[in-house]
Amino acid sequence: MTDDEGGDADPSDEPPKRRASSEVISAVMEDYIKAIYAIERDTGERVSTSALADYLDVTAPTVSSMIKKLEERGLVDREEYRGVTLTDEGEVVALEILRHHRLLEAFLTEQLDYSWVDVHDEADRLEHHVSEKLSDRIAEALGNPPVDPHGDPIPDADLSLPEAGDTVRLVDAEEGDRVVVQRVRHQGDAELRYLADAGVWPGAELVVVDVAPFDMLTVETPSAEQSLPAEVARLIEVEPATGEEAS
Repeated sequence: MTDDEGGDADPSDEPPKRRASSEVISAVMEDYIKAIYAIERDTGERVSTSALADYLDVTAPTVSSMIKKLEERGLVDREEYRGVTLTDEGEVVALEILRHHRLLEAFLTEQLDYSWVDVHDEADRLEHHVSEKLSDRIAEALGNPPVDPHGDPIPDADLSLPEAGDTVRLVDAEEGDRVVVQRVRHQGDAELRYLADAGVWPGAELVVVDVAPFDMLTVETPSAEQSLPAEVARLIEVEPATGEEAS
C-alpha cells in the first residue's frame, strides 16, 4: 500500500474531538480512511473508487464493498458518480491514525536507530494497536515533535496539525533555485532508498541544475548531481535556502 498520508487540514479549523473509546473500527477500515484522507488532501477533490483501488492496490468491487460499510458507520459521505469524502467523524479517525503512525516513525528513528527509509512499514503494522495514552506518552518523551522523519506534520493531542510552512513542490522549482528539502511524501521503498542514496532527505540543501522537457529534473546535492523523475520530484516539498529569495 502506498501512503502519502496527505498534508493536511487547515490549522485554523476547530480541532476535532477524539474518537470515543468505545468506537471500534477494524484495521482495514482505518487503512481505507487514511487512504481517503491522503488522496483528498493531495487532490482537493472527492475520491473516486478507481483512485482508491489504485492507491490501495485492490479491486474496484472490493473498494465498493468497503465504502458501503464506511458509509453505514457514518465515516464517509458517498455520492454516486462523484466519489466519497470523509465526514467529520471520519476525519477524526484519519487524524488519530496519522498521529499514531507519525509518532511511531519518529520514535523508531530517534530512539531505536531506524533509518528514515525503513520506518514506514513498521509504523503501518503498529499504528492500529497504539492507544491514545501511549501515543501521548511517546509524544511527550520525544518533546512533542511537529513533524516525523519524512517531514510529514504530526497532529497534536487535540488532533490539530502544525501550521504549514511556505513550501513548494520540487517539480515546480526553477533552474538555479537553491532549496532545502522540508518533506518527502511517502513513496515506495525503492524510491525512498534511491532518494536516500542520492542525498535527498529532509534537511538536505539542493540546487536545481536543470529542468528537462522530458519529465526529468536534475539537482545538485552536497555530494553529486542527481536526476529525478517528475513524479518523484512532485512529492518532495522544499523551501528556499537561507538567504535565497523565493522564485
